[in-house]
Amino acid sequence: MADPFALGEAERQVRDTVRAFAGAELAPTAAARDESETYDRSLFERMAALGLTGLATAEAHGGAGMGTMASALALEEIAAADMGMAVSLSVHVLAQHCITAFGTAEQQDRFLPPLASGSALGAFALTEPEAGSDAASLALHATADGDGYRLNGTKIWITNGAHADLVVTFATTDRAKGRDGILALVIATDAPGFAVGAHERKMGIRDSVSAELIFDDAQVPVANRLGAEGEGLTVALGGLAVGRIGIAAACVGLARAALEAATAHAVARRQFGRRIADQGAIQTMLADAATSIDAARLLTWRAARLRDSGQPIGTASSMAKLFASDTAMRVATDAVQILGGAGYSRDNPVERFMRDAKGAQIYEGTNQIHRLIIAQQLITEATR
Repeated sequence: MADPFALGEAERQVRDTVRAFAGAELAPTAAARDESETYDRSLFERMAALGLTGLATAEAHGGAGMGTMASALALEEIAAADMGMAVSLSVHVLAQHCITAFGTAEQQDRFLPPLASGSALGAFALTEPEAGSDAASLALHATADGDGYRLNGTKIWITNGAHADLVVTFATTDRAKGRDGILALVIATDAPGFAVGAHERKMGIRDSVSAELIFDDAQVPVANRLGAEGEGLTVALGGLAVGRIGIAAACVGLARAALEAATAHAVARRQFGRRIADQGAIQTMLADAATSIDAARLLTWRAARLRDSGQPIGTASSMAKLFASDTAMRVATDAVQILGGAGYSRDNPVERFMRDAKGAQIYEGTNQIHRLIIAQQLITEATR
């Protein structure tokens, strides 16, 4: 039986190429960009030059056509150097998934090539002040207006929002209809009535800017609607199911980097006349971290392989995101502990890893929500 987790030659080449790029181009400046809370668009352009912005997108639309697995491999390597740039790229890929899965042929031809090539940066705008985990309670209002819509309201915490060129956004025609009133639209950020508001001042993932988006009679043509009115939440949840694989992969990369830093320190650091790596308590922490990282990677790869083979991924992607983000938080926290005072210093990257990992337990569905998704699937199967 073929090993579903075996990497093909092209996949190994992606992994190795991105690892070299991330080490040379992202890692050296990651701390400075975190400190200044600055998104460097030129780094996105360098990733685009390597073909990373469209790895999973079909060749017919300017991508590499390599699928979700290749994208996950790239995101792990990027996150091992800079979680912020991995999150930015993951959301850019998420926007493409929505258009690929739910867009018409004309929409795919129009929107995907600039996104896949990296000449346009994509964003995904779902969260609002009163709509986070409860995505069906959107307040951004869409009013039919001739051959399009006028949007009024705000979005918050939108990754890439301050720099994006195209935003997959979600609005309601009637809040009383709940999910049946939601529609999905692709809006160009130079559209009349669209503006970027405040930037969030975040604990971590700070070089991936999260921003408020303001819609003041923003005009969007009906030709930019993905699916029919009432299908917007389906578009959002379908896209998020794929996006969570990318976030899981990024968490694996962050955790791996934290473990590598902790192990190197444990081997080099001597206390009471011996390496701290020789202490049983430290060895237990390292062993648990290594085991959890491998388990998180295998859950992520399983979800990616399922996606690439056309099988359902809802529960699998929730398991991967839940376990991988919890692993990243635990491993990063233990890395700080192993490094002691050095780990608590902002001059050491494990401090940043810990701050970055916390965000992954919250965005693209809190881990409490993912536990509900997994449990509900178990209950459904048990009562059939």
